[in-house]
Amino acid sequence: MSKGLAHVELELPSHKGEKSTGRIRKKNEEKIINAAKEEFAEKGYHGATMDSVARRAGLPRPNVHYYFDNKLQLYAEILSIIVDLWDDALNDLDPAEEPALALREYIQRKMAFSRRYPLDSRIFAKEVLSGGPRLETYFQRGYRAWFERKTRVFHEWAAQGKMDPVDPAHLMFLIWSATQHYADFETQVNAALGVSKLNDEEFDAATETVVSVILKGIGVS
Repeated sequence: MSKGLAHVELELPSHKGEKSTGRIRKKNEEKIINAAKEEFAEKGYHGATMDSVARRAGLPRPNVHYYFDNKLQLYAEILSIIVDLWDDALNDLDPAEEPALALREYIQRKMAFSRRYPLDSRIFAKEVLSGGPRLETYFQRGYRAWFERKTRVFHEWAAQGKMDPVDPAHLMFLIWSATQHYADFETQVNAALGVSKLNDEEFDAATETVVSVILKGIGVS
């Protein structure tokens, strides 16, 4: 789970109330968040505006402000969704499992995230490339200790003779860069392959290639 995202204390309004009201609220929040993802992925935090988010969502601006007081609160909610999604996937790595199965599943999930949520990956990449000012709290509140605990599984597998001893941090960076490349550099990937968008077969082939290269590189068959 997320370990303290900057400004994440700005939470969504309560969902308590009548069921019909709850459904409308959820539907509008989803519209706003999906529109905001398009806006932030295209323009970054500074270039995005609440007016543009409202237009993309097809809602009056006051309606957007009913759910999110300002741009920072909306952006923080989206960053929180992203890091929770990614962190939860990493939390599932278990030293009791076989690395061939556990890493295959993790890489497959990361590739699936890049396919299903490419805007999320690009938003995160833009934020980090800008110096991560709105991720500062997230990275400072125990992020390194959490990361070391999660990657310690590689040390345990190596100690058990299940994989070659490699630097766990750089192995994780390699997995992240390989999988997120298909979201962050989708335009380049499509141009190189001469397609408008990767189909199921092409994405499965890409996933299998990444899995095969990573596993062979660490001595796992």
